Amino acid sequence: MKVYNTLSKRKEEFTPLEEGKVKMYVCGPTVYNLIHIGNARPMIVFDTVRRYLEYRGYQVDYVSNFTDVDDKIIAKAMEEGVDAEVISQRYMQECKKDMEEMNVKPATVHPLATQEIDGMIEMIQTLVDKGFAYAAADGTVYFRVKKFPEYGKLSHKNLDDLQSGFRSLQVSGAGQKEDPLDFVLWKPKKEGEPSWPSPWCDGRPGWHIECSVMAKKYLGDEIDIHAGGEDLIFPHHENEIAQSECCNGKIFSRYWMHNAFLNIDNRKMSKSLGNFFTVREVGEEYDLQTLRFFMLSAHYRSPLNFSRELMTAAKNGLERIQTAAEHLRHVKDQGEGGPLTGEEEKLLEQANDFAAKFREAMEDDFNTADAIAAVFELVKFSNTHAKEGCTKAFGEKLYETMETLTDILGLQLEVKEEILDQEIERLIEKRQAARKAKDFQKADQIRDMLLEKGILLEDTREGVKWKRV
Repeated sequence: MKVYNTLSKRKEEFTPLEEGKVKMYVCGPTVYNLIHIGNARPMIVFDTVRRYLEYRGYQVDYVSNFTDVDDKIIAKAMEEGVDAEVISQRYMQECKKDMEEMNVKPATVHPLATQEIDGMIEMIQTLVDKGFAYAAADGTVYFRVKKFPEYGKLSHKNLDDLQSGFRSLQVSGAGQKEDPLDFVLWKPKKEGEPSWPSPWCDGRPGWHIECSVMAKKYLGDEIDIHAGGEDLIFPHHENEIAQSECCNGKIFSRYWMHNAFLNIDNRKMSKSLGNFFTVREVGEEYDLQTLRFFMLSAHYRSPLNFSRELMTAAKNGLERIQTAAEHLRHVKDQGEGGPLTGEEEKLLEQANDFAAKFREAMEDDFNTADAIAAVFELVKFSNTHAKEGCTKAFGEKLYETMETLTDILGLQLEVKEEILDQEIERLIEKRQAARKAKDFQKADQIRDMLLEKGILLEDTREGVKWKRV
């Protein structure tokens, strides 16, 4: 199995540190708002990588954090007049809902930065003791970048070029840094911000140290795969390597995987351009299985363009697969009894070729675009050969193959029955009529039925409001 390693800039044969096991860390979101579709791409991509590794028989320890202390979280908390924890907990739960809708499996561990502060202080102290870090007069602790000769090995940036790039910039903390390249490990608290006591000052950790500590605690000093969006290569992942390797004295991660950017209508997604979409907003227009299918329709290292036209094409493509699966379910339920015929056995050998093509694509740096193409070949084959008069056994075998391949991609073959807006309004009217007639049992039954279908009702002075949950 070949994996493209950002560190070496080439595909490498994947060999885990421990036979049969894979230690994988994926940088998670900062929880200050609903996640956007840019956040969704690494979630879906690396969930699929995990699924394929598990299909290959590996035990995957998959760690993905939530950054729950950050300037953006604090700003949102101040805006709402609540504690930062209220904001982070709220959006962590919302993020988990979106992940479930996208069929992203929960991580083995979802650590929270705020619960790992002791480990961060311990790692920072080790770096200070080893001479890789120093405290400034105000209690800020910085990492000495020049003390780590390999700094820049992931991003392939030259230290001299980075140094010259800083000369024209007003660098934060420049007055107390030994070198403009040095980055923050710990910073003093500001009024109204969450803080923790430390040997240097009451404050909070820098962003980079968080992931180094969580990876170390839950996976060990050395891990197999570290992954995230390509925007994290520098400085975040570069700084993680520096901290972890200087602290632990070992190679931090053997393979570094990064997904490319997601553009919107061929432009970079940004709030200022008005082309910023949350996963929740996309979910109002499309089933999030369609979003997952769309994300996997391109290779993860290729830039991906999001547009309504492409989402509609993805919806149609996914429906083709689901319709073929529905037909196979009918064959395996209603087909002829008895064993496979000789012709059917030969046909299944051809079907196995499509599964082999799928595996070949995934073995080549998780090429989901080619893997999906192999699924479509299987769909066409099934539509052609699974006809009236086939045995149940033939339908079962084809369905099992299709189910196995789509499950690796995290795609669900059975279509969720979604209740339409008009039907919801009709049932609300029936409930209101029941309440007016004082038939509260019937009213409650309608409310409970809607809740089972994911519709929450709220009785207000303005009338009944509803939302999908």
